[in-house]
Amino acid sequence: MAVSSFARAFPSFECRSDPDFSLPEIPSPRYGAGSKSAVLRGGAGAYGLSSLILKFPPNFVRQLSVKSRRNCSNIGVAQIVAASWSNNQGAPAPTPAATAVDAAAAAAAAAPVELDTGAANGVLPVKDPCCDGENVQIDDSPKFKYASFLNSDGSVAIHAGERLGRAIATDAITTPVFNTSAYFFKKTADLIDFKEKRRASFEYGRYGNYTTLVAEEKISALEGAESTLLMASGMCVSTVMLMALVPAGGHLVTTTDCYRKTRIFIENFLPKMGITATVIDPADIGGLESALKKNKVSIFFTESPTNPFLRCVDIERVSKLCHENGALVCVDGTFATPLNQKALALGADLVVHSATKYIAGHNDVLAGSISGPEKLVSVVRNLHNVLGGALNPNAAYLIIRGMKTLHLRVQQQNTTAQRMAEILEAHPKIRCVYYPGLASHPEHHLAKKQMTGFGGVVSFEVDGDLHKTAKFIDSLKIPYIAPSFGGCESIVDQPAIMSYWDLPQSERAKYGILDNLVRFSFGVEDFEDLKFDILQALEMI
Repeated sequence: MAVSSFARAFPSFECRSDPDFSLPEIPSPRYGAGSKSAVLRGGAGAYGLSSLILKFPPNFVRQLSVKSRRNCSNIGVAQIVAASWSNNQGAPAPTPAATAVDAAAAAAAAAPVELDTGAANGVLPVKDPCCDGENVQIDDSPKFKYASFLNSDGSVAIHAGERLGRAIATDAITTPVFNTSAYFFKKTADLIDFKEKRRASFEYGRYGNYTTLVAEEKISALEGAESTLLMASGMCVSTVMLMALVPAGGHLVTTTDCYRKTRIFIENFLPKMGITATVIDPADIGGLESALKKNKVSIFFTESPTNPFLRCVDIERVSKLCHENGALVCVDGTFATPLNQKALALGADLVVHSATKYIAGHNDVLAGSISGPEKLVSVVRNLHNVLGGALNPNAAYLIIRGMKTLHLRVQQQNTTAQRMAEILEAHPKIRCVYYPGLASHPEHHLAKKQMTGFGGVVSFEVDGDLHKTAKFIDSLKIPYIAPSFGGCESIVDQPAIMSYWDLPQSERAKYGILDNLVRFSFGVEDFEDLKFDILQALEMI
């Protein structure tokens, strides 16, 4: 889960309770006594915060922004410290600082605090987890469950990583963009502390960025993951993940229906490292069992739903089977989104997304994410830090912005795709429709079991040849003819031309890519407009 930002920001605070005044638990059916939400809502402040003796680290002043230093009072500082204290009760004792007394604290509370920093640097980073130079992560800080007061994915997508504080000090509603390629150290002693893991820093832009961290925390919160890593594209995530988790000479299992570039990497590039693969049908549990028995399988990597036929894998069943045989399970959930399917909750070890698609949602950014337990994500992160492929902070900002409407977009796209799939299936000029929400889909019952919505992409076959299908596509007025999917604008493509044109027709057919196949990604346009456009185009052929 996402980690408390206050705990990250001020890990060296020590708040010692006065012997005469203990901090009682706050009775609430919804907010736990130790939860951050209770502190933020003022509960702790009503129960004797003034009785706490506060100890501040030597560089506390430098960790506040100019505006914070100018405006904060002892009460405001006490609230921040109390939040840190409530999330660090089991933490090791910090380095001792100067001792304050109750009388002095009470006298100072009536007047604003003047903090002399010797510099006015604007918004400064305050994140201070225990880390190494290439893996800035929080290992021992307590995890905060957003669901304690944010009860829907829509609210989580908006507020996770931001509402409860960031890894930076700012009172701006929107997260700032940190366009920096490196992070400096004030003096050599600070650099040595960093190298010896007593001080945290991203150090270099390839190892992390404060804007990117917020986007990662949002995805972690939606997926129920301990950690998330964002990279420059979805393919970057898939390739780095496979190289990091499959040893040289190792074996993996994947499925027949998948993104073509993923298949190319597995078939043409991994063998150069001695890595082999077994390819099975998404529903072939027997094939998976056989591969696990015959080979030392490191990972089962699958899409669910798949591209472009939207086949669904029984994530719970294959996860149990793989774990019994010592293999990991990684699910590409791009078509599902974190809103329609929780792969980790179903038993998968890792979930990846092309964040270019639904997560960012505006056809204006390239990105990929991988989420799961920190012990696995850190292995991928270490290789990523060597290979590069870092996400630009401006792209991270676009992802943050896009995710705030994710639940609204996906809800509209789910509804439109379901209704249009039913209309297309009944149309005389359509041979067949591939959509998990249809009873005719081979994994419809499985999709109903593990998904809450079926996505915004519908694939179907036109009753005609390559040219007749192209004529239908050219007659459409709303969707763009383009690759990709999941954005606000509807997109249509003919896979035989868009993705497989370099292969002869006979080779395309081996992958099920017929000349009359169409993949339609529904955007957020009005349903009636889309319906009219599609039906009119069908009349033209």
